[in-house]
Parts: sequence; C-alpha cells; structure tokens
Amino acid sequence: MEYKEEEKKSFSGEKVKVLGPTFEEGKPNLPGKWRNKLRNRQEMLGYLENGERYWFGKEWYGSEKRKKPA
Repeated sequence: MEYKEEEKKSFSGEKVKVLGPTFEEGKPNLPGKWRNKLRNRQEMLGYLENGERYWFGKEWYGSEKRKKPA
C-alpha cells in the first residue's frame, strides 16, 4: 500500500510532510455482530455490564479516576 503525503505548516511555521489518510474508503459489507462472538446469555450480560460500568460508574469514568461525577 502506498501512503499519500501532505504538506502542512508546523507550529513554528515551517512546511513539513505528514502522512495523509491511511484508511480504505467505503462502507463495510456486513454489520458488526457482537452477539455472535459471545457463547451464552451470561457472557452477553457480562459484556453489557462491563460497558455500562465503564461509562456510567460512579467511582471510575473510563480509564481515569474522576474527582467530580459526570
């Protein structure tokens, strides 16, 4: 795969070359089906509980400890 380079200005005003977009354009052929990757109901519930704890937990928010709740 050949990467495209773009010319941009740095913070100091110099022109520098940076990599352009490195993704393939388009849409995925099939939707991501996370349920098929989990074997039973217990694993599905565990997956959902972890996601909710990550976003809505009071003691932690994401991977950072928050001083004030959201």
